[in-house]
Amino acid sequence: MSKNDWPLWEVFIRSQHGLAHKHVGSLHAPDAEMAINNARDVYTRRNEGVSIWVVRAADIAASSPGDKGPLFEPSNSKVYRHPTFFPMPDGINM
Repeated sequence: MSKNDWPLWEVFIRSQHGLAHKHVGSLHAPDAEMAINNARDVYTRRNEGVSIWVVRAADIAASSPGDKGPLFEPSNSKVYRHPTFFPMPDGINM
């Protein structure tokens, strides 16, 4: 397998001061182990990371921005999920 055939990996890093992993970039690597090692070298140079996730870009499924309406509209019919459904006590500013 040549370098041109290496799959693309998306890299997520959890910082020392965070609870969630954040997407920091992408890289090419032949396997997950090398992707993690390369991600460490490229994206955590100042010892700021405590955890690294790598995911093959081809394995990510995502919605399209064009699907926003059909995908998220059903939540609008559930008024109990909106804060306007509940009476707010006096003195609470929104």
